[in-house]
Amino acid sequence: MTEQTNLTQGIREHLGQFSLHVLLVFATGLTIGSERTVVPILGEDVLGVESFLVIGSFVVSFGFVKALLNLYAGKWGEEYGRKPVLVLGWLTAVPIPIVLIYAPSWSWITVGNILLGINQALTWSMAINAKIDLASPDQRGLAVGIDEAFGYTGVAAGAWITGVIAGRTSLRPEPFYFLAAVVVLATLISIFLIKETVHLAQLEGDEDHHDANLPFNEVLKRATYGDRTLFAAAQAGHIENFVDTLFWIAVPLYLTSQGLAIEAVGVVVGVHSAMYFLQIGTGGLADRIGRRPPVVAGMFLAGAGVLGMVFVDGYLQWALLAGVSGLGMALLYPNLMTVPGDAAHPTWRSAGMGVYRMWRDAGYGVGAIVIGLSMQFVNAEAAFYLTAISMFVSGAIVYLWMEETHPDFGTHEPPAPAPEDRSRAMSDD
Repeated sequence: MTEQTNLTQGIREHLGQFSLHVLLVFATGLTIGSERTVVPILGEDVLGVESFLVIGSFVVSFGFVKALLNLYAGKWGEEYGRKPVLVLGWLTAVPIPIVLIYAPSWSWITVGNILLGINQALTWSMAINAKIDLASPDQRGLAVGIDEAFGYTGVAAGAWITGVIAGRTSLRPEPFYFLAAVVVLATLISIFLIKETVHLAQLEGDEDHHDANLPFNEVLKRATYGDRTLFAAAQAGHIENFVDTLFWIAVPLYLTSQGLAIEAVGVVVGVHSAMYFLQIGTGGLADRIGRRPPVVAGMFLAGAGVLGMVFVDGYLQWALLAGVSGLGMALLYPNLMTVPGDAAHPTWRSAGMGVYRMWRDAGYGVGAIVIGLSMQFVNAEAAFYLTAISMFVSGAIVYLWMEETHPDFGTHEPPAPAPEDRSRAMSDD
């Protein structure tokens, strides 16, 4: 097959395919971003939803569906290849614009967001795994940083573009025509231009190594609690999504309650999101200094930025602290994801990253519930305090338990195989 002729890893060696995956992850970001500005307002102004908890429920359904599908996306990516899962993810998105345009009630929006969770899990999981397949081991941080930078730039761009369209026309259907165009184009690219990359991962590792070819249930245990470094990464990924959820739901409501105009609120939230583009540099930084330092710094910096927002009063101060929290997220986000990429054997890397992404994106659902309850029954400031404290505690766990996983100067050693695994390996020999 022609797509397997180049078996050398490296971004430069696979620049064409790598660039196409960058374009696709940008489209993935555009897809979710197209909902961030318009859909909550659509629920309140058009569909008559008044409860904050009900409006926030679409984030809950999105988070848990995406988390579950992240888990299986990694497994399917190992079994069937990256491309079929990627194509399935984009085909799942095709009905979303139709649902959003014609939805007669909020329950339809919830169904559409379930489809969005499936789309985001399958397409973003395979985009990042393909980039890691194509990149050499010492470029993984850069590859993940590029992926996350362009993905979240797509989120910001999608929110801004659909907001502009809605402001100049109406809340629907016009903004979702843009979404439909993005989905159709991405689907066609996935089907006709993307090539399979799983063979590069399969050729990378030693099949006879004791850590190769773990069963899926063993991967789930290893990446969740069987390895302290992977556990530290999984819990940190889960908690850091509280920050993203806070800026998705609570920050706009808090700032408007403080008298800030909606246009200025958009700038404050936009400053936070814009800082995510720095991942294109922070991922490469971790290739030079290791994964652990930027993750630890990012956890505490993001928490400090969130906490500081309740102690200041003013547009510029809020924007500055939103930027601080965004910088912290840019430091930690791509490098947490690189940890399971480093620590996992290539034969189960996709599955291991799927487990990490499951725990990480479950943070959307848990965060939306916790933040929603704290705002409903305490006050808006409580959501900020809770998120910041969670980040500080999680960062302390990372500091105490996470070992360095960088392939050149890492200190992390995977756990020794269980006795039954060792005996099975001996019998196989």
